[in-house]
Amino acid sequence: MSLPPTAILALDVGSKRVGVAIASLAAQLPRPLITLHRDETLFPTLQTIAEVENVSKLIVGFPRGMQGQHTKQTEAIEDFVRELKQHFALPVVMQDEALTSKHAEDELRARGKPFEREDIDSLAATYILEDYLREFQQKVKQ
Repeated sequence: MSLPPTAILALDVGSKRVGVAIASLAAQLPRPLITLHRDETLFPTLQTIAEVENVSKLIVGFPRGMQGQHTKQTEAIEDFVRELKQHFALPVVMQDEALTSKHAEDELRARGKPFEREDIDSLAATYILEDYLREFQQKVKQ
């Protein structure tokens, strides 16, 4: 018997790293979880996280150009999502990620403490998840 889903994961996918954030379905308060390297350990590690956290859905940051157009990065993320769906039976939702990495870097700089590139990635994933949850709540209220 499996436990009911209790969390949602968000991914900020880059060419070298994937920032991961999580939110409980009950509290819906996203937080940075980890930054993973995009190597052969990525999907097995994500699978372990999804199982341990009882994840119900994966949210992937979807990049577009400043005018909303598709870019090479958009195509790379679409390829990543196709591969992700081969590894997971969970729903995968693409969420606009406009300026989330910039916002994350600005916030970390404002804190005045040293930070690594990995900190930006996982915080950007948190912003992606916040945006998804906010939009989901707005749809539910309508």
